[in-house]
Amino acid sequence: MSKEITSREADYSQWYNDIVLKADLAEHSAVRGCMVIKPNGYAIWEKMQAVLDKMFKDTGHQNAYFPLFIPKSFFSKEASHVEGFATECAVVTHYRLKNDGNGNIVVDETAKLEEELIVRPTSETIIWNTYKGWIQSYRDLPILINQWANVVRWEMRTRLFLRTAEFLWQEGHTAHATAEEAIEETERMLHIYADFAENWLAVPVIRGRKSPNERFAGALDTYCIEALMQDGKALQAGTSHFLGQNFAKAFDVKFTGKDGKLDHVWATSWGVSTRLMGALIMAHSDDSGLIIPPKLAPIQVVIVPIYKGDEDLARISSYVNELTMRLKGLGVSVKYDDRDTQRPGFKFADYELKGVPIRIAIGGRDLENKTVEIARRDTKVKQTVPQEGLDIYIIKLLEDIQQSMFNKALAYRNEHITEANSYEEFQELLDTKAGFISAHWDGTPETEQKIKEETKATIRCIPLDNKLEDGVCIYSGKPSTQRVLFARAY
Repeated sequence: MSKEITSREADYSQWYNDIVLKADLAEHSAVRGCMVIKPNGYAIWEKMQAVLDKMFKDTGHQNAYFPLFIPKSFFSKEASHVEGFATECAVVTHYRLKNDGNGNIVVDETAKLEEELIVRPTSETIIWNTYKGWIQSYRDLPILINQWANVVRWEMRTRLFLRTAEFLWQEGHTAHATAEEAIEETERMLHIYADFAENWLAVPVIRGRKSPNERFAGALDTYCIEALMQDGKALQAGTSHFLGQNFAKAFDVKFTGKDGKLDHVWATSWGVSTRLMGALIMAHSDDSGLIIPPKLAPIQVVIVPIYKGDEDLARISSYVNELTMRLKGLGVSVKYDDRDTQRPGFKFADYELKGVPIRIAIGGRDLENKTVEIARRDTKVKQTVPQEGLDIYIIKLLEDIQQSMFNKALAYRNEHITEANSYEEFQELLDTKAGFISAHWDGTPETEQKIKEETKATIRCIPLDNKLEDGVCIYSGKPSTQRVLFARAY
């Protein structure tokens, strides 16, 4: 089966597409730019949702749901916001179809909407219009709301999970009495995203702030987590935005403070999407297929019997059923694949392609020897292990796989952060080593734009743990006090 997958070295882009399609994660739909997320892919997304949802609720957030359609006039109320999304919006202009008399269904030209509706690209405008009715006093604050939803951003060049016209995500929208509280919330959510990426996705991330050119439309400040994929390109894995009072002023959302004075509230928004599926694939997988971190694997352990007859299978199944009960009691998801329609070799290759962390093979001789054969997906190492204490062994092995995957990705990331002290060195690194390039920048959007136009590299972030140092901008030669991280990105 691995021969069906293009190697990373031959064509990284095709390798990625092969894994998405052949591991049954997703496929292209009949609607251009949109995807069908298949059960194998959606099961991983469901686990991501469950973990993040608990993290949000543990920090006081509640889930709600807001309309898919947003009146066009709402976008006009916050100028920078509408400018940021204007070219990506899908617009609904009519509300009815009709038969043209020739058997064709056409738009009824008499059913034009009085005001066009935008299919949500993000929900700030509709939510802040709603919050106006929810907030009158400081007693109503803070409002900590999250929404799980789909959004539409009209993309011309699409890639499954990474960039599609419609995608799934969560978007948090909070309202606060002070700027300090809103900034604290913005930073808190950034660290929640980083915790999830590193401890569940096993993907190391750099926590930072976006440059003004890269900020979310309508935000005063955007925080982000940036990850590095195996081809040396960066992937923005999550963002958290301090919106100031921009949306509150646009929608006239005011509250009476403890001092009796009227003021606009302070806002944040934050989100991650099904792009995280792309991050998982590109950070960990190999030329044999998908590799899933155990904490997010829908099936953590698959057991394949190797038998010669019904009596042999019955003996193996008796042991496996008892082992499965013990493992499930410890919170491990297990599948026993005793299908007689496929040979063991096919099953081994199929589960390897689909990234199941641990595969156990057991035959009649293993029963006699009181052993099993265990293969771990991340390293492909096989071991013969005693049956005694096997459940505890598997728990520890899953933990080791999770940590080993993170350590491997971290080592790669750290090896691909390189300093550049001149523009020539910067350009050479982009073409030879890739990864993150740490370089001085003069802080101007003009310089940032020139570098982007000439090299296709952008400032991924200004790391939160940056050390101040005197230097000169690699492009303009102007003074600089800190380095930023550049990279080509998805």
